[in-house]
Amino acid sequence: MQTQNPILDQLAKAMTEAAGAADGVRKEAETMMKSQLQRLLADSDLVQREEFEAVQEMAAKARTENDQLKARIEALEAKLSG
Repeated sequence: MQTQNPILDQLAKAMTEAAGAADGVRKEAETMMKSQLQRLLADSDLVQREEFEAVQEMAAKARTENDQLKARIEALEAKLSG
């Protein structure tokens, strides 16, 4: 933006540079906070979603197998006592 007043030109230039610097500081702060959060999560004893879902599927399969075995045992016990 060019004007006839050099003071306004300098002020506009300074404002543009300040906005750029503020954006740089914001980006740096975001990067630092993400890094800190990732380190905190890595140090925590948390389970990743993929691992949780895999264990959840294994538990469901084990419950199904357990129910099937229970039914077989009950059938065999009924056969032995009957």
